[in-house]
Amino acid sequence: MNYRFALFSAIPLLLLSCTEESHEFDAAGNFEAVETLVSSEASGKILALDVMEGEILEKDQLVGYIDSTQLYLSKLQLEQNRKAILSGRPDIKIQLESLQKELANAITDRDRIENLVKGEVASQKQLDDANTRIEIIQSKIEAQKSVLTTSTNTLTEQSSTIEIQQAIIEDQLYKCRIINPVNGTVLTKYAEPFEMTSPGRPLYKIADLETMFIRIYISETQLSQIKIGQKVDVYTDISRKDFKKYDGTISWVSSRAEFTPKIVQTKEERVTLVYAVKVLVKNDGCLKIGMPGEVNF
Repeated sequence: MNYRFALFSAIPLLLLSCTEESHEFDAAGNFEAVETLVSSEASGKILALDVMEGEILEKDQLVGYIDSTQLYLSKLQLEQNRKAILSGRPDIKIQLESLQKELANAITDRDRIENLVKGEVASQKQLDDANTRIEIIQSKIEAQKSVLTTSTNTLTEQSSTIEIQQAIIEDQLYKCRIINPVNGTVLTKYAEPFEMTSPGRPLYKIADLETMFIRIYISETQLSQIKIGQKVDVYTDISRKDFKKYDGTISWVSSRAEFTPKIVQTKEERVTLVYAVKVLVKNDGCLKIGMPGEVNF
């Protein structure tokens, strides 16, 4: 009688166990998100870093800045240097004005002498001397113009060099601003205001939690059942019996196996070949990084 009672008592437990284990899924994995590590692009003291763990930030949002006093002073110095260089450029028109007047007078004298030669009042030599004087003045003008143009071009090139240096300073000043690169939620904060930082030092980690993905692994025999863009059902555990369903989309399938078997394969060993698959899921706020989930194709 005791054995019979124990047998009948075990039947409900066996039925309950079978009910709890009746859920079968094609694959299982864990939820992940695209994480971005935001690092410093400049050296100096962090004067502000308005970031809190769990805070939602927008793309291109200004969240802090690094001390840029020395860079700003360098910018002002370069501006003054550029002004000083440009102020030294000669005014070619004014510099040649006296020679142009001298040339005009020489041409007037030549014309008068030419008329006198026609009237046989002046000699041909006087006319030749007048023409020679004009040629000499014209040569002086061309030489002076060449010197002034070369000087102007040299100073302009020096000014252009200063402009390039100013552009470098402007870029460094821009990098002193801490700008959030993507929409997402701050996961971890690594730095605080008034700490010293340097290029490449992590400031905080952010992830887009609105659209997450579950990474699953499937066997070689399951590859024929899926394709990129395919809609699938994703489940998460609510309790031991209940599951919450999400709509998922296959976004990526690995082109090769994650685990390489031995060179000589048997039919049984081929099932050890597994391929990674990513399934995108719209997060309703309940999905967390690392949370387990199941997928049905």
